[in-house]
Amino acid sequence: MYIRQSKFPNLRKYQYSAVDHSLVSRYILKPFYTNFFIHLFPLSMAYITLSGFAFVIVNLLTLLWYNPTLDRDCPGWVYASWAVGLFLYQTFDACDGTQARRTRQSGPLGELFDHGVDAMNTTLEVVIFAGAMNLGYSWITILTLFASLCAFYLTTWEEYHTGTLYLGLVSGPVEGVLTLCAVYAVTAFKGGSFWQRPMLEALGLPSPGFLAPVLRDMSFAQWHLVYGGIILAFNIVQSSHNVTRARRSKNLPVAPALLGLAPFFTTWLAIPLWLSLRLEILHEHILPFIFFIGASFAYQVGLIITAHLTKSPFPYFNVLSLPILAGTLDALGPFLQARLGLGWTSVLGGGPYTIAYVLACLGLSIGVYGSFVVDVVTNICDYLDIWCLSIKHPYAPNVPEKKVE
Repeated sequence: MYIRQSKFPNLRKYQYSAVDHSLVSRYILKPFYTNFFIHLFPLSMAYITLSGFAFVIVNLLTLLWYNPTLDRDCPGWVYASWAVGLFLYQTFDACDGTQARRTRQSGPLGELFDHGVDAMNTTLEVVIFAGAMNLGYSWITILTLFASLCAFYLTTWEEYHTGTLYLGLVSGPVEGVLTLCAVYAVTAFKGGSFWQRPMLEALGLPSPGFLAPVLRDMSFAQWHLVYGGIILAFNIVQSSHNVTRARRSKNLPVAPALLGLAPFFTTWLAIPLWLSLRLEILHEHILPFIFFIGASFAYQVGLIITAHLTKSPFPYFNVLSLPILAGTLDALGPFLQARLGLGWTSVLGGGPYTIAYVLACLGLSIGVYGSFVVDVVTNICDYLDIWCLSIKHPYAPNVPEKKVE
């Protein structure tokens, strides 16, 4: 059981808090959502974000059909469908909160669903993006996964400690998603191979003489890494600053909060080490590995959100990090033996047994995350007397609301 009995009363005290400084959201998207799109949904419909996630699943299926190796060009309509599907997901996700407010169904379960689906979408969108840019089974794909998951983890960690979801002038859920939609739309006309061309040359821009040749010849995909690294560094600094300020305002120590970054970064110290020692995973079976990492990440994020909703201690431990550490240690033993003469024999031995282990880890992660979702959702629904995917107590405007004692 993931929620202690003593913590259930805190669910009724939950109040959603968010700050959105995005100009695009304020002057373009929100008027579109509230004045038009939200009225397409009946008042009986709940958890629109989960419905919108179906568009992402369709996008993933077309990717796996036309470009399972992430390095081939697809028909133009495939990329166009990715742009439309992702925009619809963003729209459904944004309308979910408005729908909850107009049906008087706002609550902690909606927050859990919203973040949980967004966490899964983040991983799947990395795979789709890699397919759009023809990144292939490469380190660039892994770096893109790290940056995307890290930005999401920082936002969740920050919300736990500050109680507020902060979206700046430029944020992933708004401008980041729209940028991806634009990338997919351009790819529909140019093809995925376009992004592997040197950027300056493709744009017809002059190459400054002071730039090193390696910079002048960098492709769009490589410049994407540079851009992503800068944005990620900014997010780390900004989130850390917000958490530090919030802790100090409550006269609480900062160190325990900063320690909450350890579960993510410790895992991501092991992941590249494991892949570098078992290159067959990287170059041949990266997709099940990414899905395993994504499920493990969604589980960790789910634990943090649940702790936030119930005002429980921060979850520093993720049981799904153990298979990652075990796989890394198994591959590290023979390496240390060869280099230092000190080590241990690999149990898996590489090859098919390593791949079987990755598939087993994927199955384990789906089982653990699935059991977490079922347990938490069931218990929240039972305690709050609500249904999961439909509205149990429809809002009646003429009936006075009962006060919660």
